[in-house]
Amino acid sequence: THNLPPGLEYLNQLDQIIIHQQVELLEAILGTETSSKYEIKNPLGQRVYFAVEENGCFDRKLCSPLRAFTIRIADNAGREVIRVIRPLRCNSCCFPCFLQELEVQSPPGTIAGYVVQNWDPFLPKFTIQNQSKEDVLKIIGPCATCGCFEDVDFEVKALNEMTTIGKISKYWSGFVNNVFTNTANFGIQVPVDLDVRIKAVMIGACFLIDLMFFENSLDGL
Repeated sequence: THNLPPGLEYLNQLDQIIIHQQVELLEAILGTETSSKYEIKNPLGQRVYFAVEENGCFDRKLCSPLRAFTIRIADNAGREVIRVIRPLRCNSCCFPCFLQELEVQSPPGTIAGYVVQNWDPFLPKFTIQNQSKEDVLKIIGPCATCGCFEDVDFEVKALNEMTTIGKISKYWSGFVNNVFTNTANFGIQVPVDLDVRIKAVMIGACFLIDLMFFENSLDGL
């Protein structure tokens, strides 16, 4: 573990990561988009990291859910261990050359990997890349991501897209929560021996999926 990025040692023993978006009172009452805050937990519900989105009010109001952002992820001691950077890009099959791309750094300033959206006319598809931009894994979502009173699973697959090794799940958390807030609960399941840098990239992929497909306040209906 001495070769691991500082702060990621704990991910080395996890095969499941829970991401809980904190409720913003102003957003719940007025419907005003505020910077997202997340708690990242182990399967027992214990907080491992917390994350804060940074961007401008202009980005959140006019560009959401396409907004550019930087998400800083810190451990319980307040030390930033992961940085997720999303530039402003397109989210449409009409612009296949300028689709979403996310950069994940760990420690901040050092590339851990990338999340790259792949063009597909029917399915949400992404490629997980390492720090050298070499393809490592695929993420494939369902045709419909509305999640009518049920969880929505994005499958994590090998590069041949035949073997499923894990998933990113958007948990349906109830009518009241989904209608009146944008708060989300996600679970990431991956092999325990997956490189911790790729696990950090999977956390970034979870944030991207949340913004792209579940930003609408009626996402759970």
